[in-house]
Amino acid sequence: MQETSSILSLVTAAAASGYDLISETIQQIPDAVQYSMKRFMRPQTWSHDDMGLLHYEYGAGGKGQNLQLHFCLTGNTYCSKVGKDCKECAVHTNRDCTGKAESLDTLSFTFSPAFLSQFSGLKTETTTISERILSFRHTASFSKAVPLCNKTRAVLEGLLNHTYTGSLENIYVNAQMQMLLLFSLNCMLGEKEPETFECKFLANVDDREKIMRAREVLLQHIGEPITIKELSRKVAINECYLKKGFKELFGTTIFDFYQGQRMEHAKYLLYEKGLNVTEVSAILGYSSISHFSTAFKKQTGLKPCELLLR
Repeated sequence: MQETSSILSLVTAAAASGYDLISETIQQIPDAVQYSMKRFMRPQTWSHDDMGLLHYEYGAGGKGQNLQLHFCLTGNTYCSKVGKDCKECAVHTNRDCTGKAESLDTLSFTFSPAFLSQFSGLKTETTTISERILSFRHTASFSKAVPLCNKTRAVLEGLLNHTYTGSLENIYVNAQMQMLLLFSLNCMLGEKEPETFECKFLANVDDREKIMRAREVLLQHIGEPITIKELSRKVAINECYLKKGFKELFGTTIFDFYQGQRMEHAKYLLYEKGLNVTEVSAILGYSSISHFSTAFKKQTGLKPCELLLR
């Protein structure tokens, strides 16, 4: 417990310190994943190892329940000239750039029960510890260190160093946060070996890449609904393999993932961008406002207009 307390203390201390802040991204949309990602210039005196923490908060009757992830990382590089007078380099390019320096990065994510419900489909008593946590059927709060396995590091790297902006950034970050949660749980709980798959065809690297590609295609079609048949043709894999492989790799069905991403983006467009329900419905490709409102209510428990009152 002392180790996990010190991890959270370091993350909190770094985020609240007087260190030179390079950039920050914060989202506080109600009923969405709330997060803070901050990049500082790495202090010369900083000597702590990279660390991660998962905090599970259980509350009787559902009050105050949430799942948190916190990370504190060093060793990433940034360029102080990007967007200024440097014409040649961007993040992680041009090794000879004199504007590069190491950073100290802190990331904190808070997942609500409403958001996590899409990943907790099984309701029996024989489910795994991950499923009990995601559905808040584990009845004791806890904090536990998250090992920074290669998959977790790769997602964190993507969150810190992508080049998306605006709506595309929101879509990308929402999707990456789900991967971060999935990999963090797997790395922390060790419920299966990284390369052991129930779907035998996933042992083939090419087939895994096709499933990963399918996820990217879905994100590219947030406003242009695509059928599973069309998706399977685009990535050249059997429909049955696509559905089974997607569920195993990402912990959710294709439909639930796609609907979840659309509604998370809808929250962003409504709350952050101030668009009205008619505009958001059109952007997300719905044939009518009522269809969009019904889907939004089913996914979030709220009518679109109610989000703005929270």
